[in-house]
Amino acid sequence: MSGRTRFSALLAVLLALVAPAGLPLAQEATGNGKPEPPVLLLDFSTGTLLNSRNANVAFQPGSTAKLMTAAVVFEALSAGEISEDTLFPVSEHAWRSGGAPSGGTTMFARLKSEVPVLDLLKGLIVQNANDAAIVLAEGLEGSEDAFSLRMNALAERIGMTGSRFANPTGYEAPGAVTTAADLARLAGFVLTRHMDRYALFSLPDFAWNGIFQRNKNPLIGEIAGIDGLAAGSSEKSGYNGVGSVLRANRRLIAVVAGQPSAEERTDALRALFDSLEKDFEDVVLFEKGAALAEARVFGGTQSSVELLAREPVEVLLPRGSKRDYRLRVIYTGPLKAPVERGETVGELRVMRDRNVVFRVPLSTAEAVARGTVTGRAADALRETLFGWWLDEG
Repeated sequence: MSGRTRFSALLAVLLALVAPAGLPLAQEATGNGKPEPPVLLLDFSTGTLLNSRNANVAFQPGSTAKLMTAAVVFEALSAGEISEDTLFPVSEHAWRSGGAPSGGTTMFARLKSEVPVLDLLKGLIVQNANDAAIVLAEGLEGSEDAFSLRMNALAERIGMTGSRFANPTGYEAPGAVTTAADLARLAGFVLTRHMDRYALFSLPDFAWNGIFQRNKNPLIGEIAGIDGLAAGSSEKSGYNGVGSVLRANRRLIAVVAGQPSAEERTDALRALFDSLEKDFEDVVLFEKGAALAEARVFGGTQSSVELLAREPVEVLLPRGSKRDYRLRVIYTGPLKAPVERGETVGELRVMRDRNVVFRVPLSTAEAVARGTVTGRAADALRETLFGWWLDEG
């Protein structure tokens, strides 16, 4: 599965978690009536949603907002808007609000100095540096407010429908929120579009201005195999984090939020990752090229065409849960001749309850040419009289 296809599948699965517009989001609660802390586990390699609870419940992002800051800068680098060597100045605002005088996490950039973008990214990601976040924002857009508009534009573009960012640092601000599903989307976007820069997240240390600091992501080194992405906290929403590991040749993304302490955040993420081998099994549903359904064809030399799986249909399912899942083949029909061989016209959905946990594109097994005038007229009559099913399964 290509990177772009993988992110499309990921986005489709995560968007399926979003309630229809105008409807309240149901929250799973504990015995005392309080909402359960949000969790999400995704097999990014296939786009399979493995675990989800309260994934659309909003919370304050804290420093996980810096992951969006990094993503915006990655996009600017990829577009050629800036280079890794571009120098951005350290303003008095960046120095006072995010530097040494602020008392928060900082890369100790000197006031009125100029810092290359690559080093600012290392400060942002490795040192969780607030001054780096502000300098990057001011360098790209002139101010934090203008940069936050760019953050929100990217969030909208990648489907983060439950998020709003107010600044590049994650400092608490009215209306600034995100969700577990949205952080998974953002992590998937970074892994898909900017894997060439992903190694920044696992750098063990970084020194700037003569000051050596180890990686401040509290998840790095605490969870076996974790190599990114970010952790945050807020007084109101507790501790949250989004992480990724490579386990059993699968790239996993996990998100937790609403944890009462940093230690419990780490434990919750570790438990999600460890559940892969303990609680799930590989199930091969269909081999690549398997014929899964027939699509009706209007105005062609034949009335239907087989739909094939473009790739193997292999999913991770909870052990002993096969009967809880069902398959649906979806296409918009009838297909109108001529139809090309290998044309993507639908998808296979693996469903649990109302949630889509996996999607596979389906393509036509053969070409179907346009039929005769008489045949097309007969098809039109049948369509008028009887209509056509729009989905199978």
